[in-house]
Amino acid sequence: MDTSAIIVSAGNSTRMNGVDKQFIKICGIPVVVRSMLAFEKCESVLEIIVVTREESIEKIKEYALEYGITKLSKVVSGGKTRQESVTNGVRVISDEAKFIAVHDGARPLVDPSDIERTIADARVFGGATLGVPVKDTIKVVSDGLITDTPPRSSLYITQTPQVFKRSVYMRGIEFASRNYLDFTDDCQLAEAIGVKVCMTTGNYKNIKITTPEDASVAEALLNS
Repeated sequence: MDTSAIIVSAGNSTRMNGVDKQFIKICGIPVVVRSMLAFEKCESVLEIIVVTREESIEKIKEYALEYGITKLSKVVSGGKTRQESVTNGVRVISDEAKFIAVHDGARPLVDPSDIERTIADARVFGGATLGVPVKDTIKVVSDGLITDTPPRSSLYITQTPQVFKRSVYMRGIEFASRNYLDFTDDCQLAEAIGVKVCMTTGNYKNIKITTPEDASVAEALLNS
């Protein structure tokens, strides 16, 4: 066990009609709990840290007790941006952790075996992320006009977790802070310091709960 998992659930749920998406129940289990349970099952995961809104901290702790999540070590409040939120989680990871896995708490269907494969690839390359090949043709558009059609074979939809060697992630955070950069994707931190990140092919079921319709899709995927 050498990996600290940071589950980021500090968003404002602006597209959920005022409902906190981390607590929506998918087949009877809250979204954030399903995410925690996936990492709980991973042998490589040393601890789980949840980053959430200040008012949700105690509720997360209560859910951990209710669902038997023993690896939860800390619950901390998020920042103004995703990068700040992840950094808050990184500050409290165990000294024993050699790798950092960052996961969107709103991806409750992530498969533990996919998490383990991403960690294994990060051990080899220094960084790895789950992702899946795009199914549609992608167009680059400027001012309403198509300017390019990149080859579909080279395009992937990036998912989480995104896993990095601890030293790589720390250098990425330092570089971003020093240059006043704020990224929405953790891979960009590694890319910014010249680290090539491995794309670990994942599963199309690893969807992100962003709108009320996504919750219905997640239930349908589980029931199938």
